[in-house]
Amino acid sequence: MLNYFNYFTEIEERFQQRRGSLLMLSTLDWALIETWHEAGLPLEIVLRGIDDAFDKHDAQKLRAKGRTRKINGLAWAAQSVMQAAEAAAEAATGSMPGPETPERESGFEAERIRVYLETNAAAIEATGLEAAVALRLRELAAATGDLNLEDLDRTLTVLEEKMFAGLMADATEEELVALREQAARELAPYRGKMQAVQIKQVQQQFLQKRLLEARKLPRLSLFYMPHH
Repeated sequence: MLNYFNYFTEIEERFQQRRGSLLMLSTLDWALIETWHEAGLPLEIVLRGIDDAFDKHDAQKLRAKGRTRKINGLAWAAQSVMQAAEAAAEAATGSMPGPETPERESGFEAERIRVYLETNAAAIEATGLEAAVALRLRELAAATGDLNLEDLDRTLTVLEEKMFAGLMADATEEELVALREQAARELAPYRGKMQAVQIKQVQQQFLQKRLLEARKLPRLSLFYMPHH
């Protein structure tokens, strides 16, 4: 069974495969994948939506004898992914059980998690920011063997939200305006393919990711723990 921590990698590889050439995903693309993950969209549904989008594009390319625009962003397939999710939900109603939840515990030994938490705590301390979050991570690392993974990840998500709130409060007005303008520019080509709620979610993820990168702060959820 595919471990759910491969979610990002599998989507990136499928997009690159169907596009036919290597294209590194942008911050916008990664933010979009996060919204799919947080919405609980199964990986197979997202991949199906990407395939559907490229199948339609390839058919148009044949009819136009190759005179079509190159696909330069994952957001181009956002509408197809949502349509695939809706179709799957309709097909499952009253006839099929929901998709199985991958076992999150698989491969997540207590020692690996402890090292991950300690590493993130050290990274945060090195920035001189969010000292309370770093302290809490060390407390969690010390108690790793006694923690349930689901409970731990919920706690880490809450710590992330506190960290984001602190970053937003400390960021200058100019920085936030510049980041929102950047997000708006990158989203502009895809607005017709995404719902308003989804656009808002992607903008928020984009903003958070940029603020973390600028301050060299790590993501905390177990979703980001290296699985190799």
